[in-house]
Amino acid sequence: MRAWRGVVEWTAGQRERFVWRDGRLEPLRVEAREAPVNYGCLPGTLNPADNAEVDAVWLGEPLLVGTVREGDPVGLLHLHDGDHKVIFSEGAPRGAALRALLAWFPPERGATVQDAQAAQAWLADLQLQD
Repeated sequence: MRAWRGVVEWTAGQRERFVWRDGRLEPLRVEAREAPVNYGCLPGTLNPADNAEVDAVWLGEPLLVGTVREGDPVGLLHLHDGDHKVIFSEGAPRGAALRALLAWFPPERGATVQDAQAAQAWLADLQLQD
């Protein structure tokens, strides 16, 4: 199993959002709602659903914007439009943070949580498309 490196672009509980571009963080905008989880990306990857780096979320305590984390995914937030989010956490994804993450997406996006194996398989498939 491969460990993945991610960068936090948006801290749980905050409205100010950044974006990772060309190896650095840039201010993006202030959102109407606070992030329910730590949100970011996996630099060096590409999700063909939105032609941007693969999105990642970290459940648990707020992480500072710019925090770099390396680890194995514990799940995959699967969306109908293909803009899936890789989930990282200490242990299996569950609890209030996971419920908040699912509630963040409107029902028409069909958010469901899949296991770590599904996350690794999806990421491996993306790598084959390069």
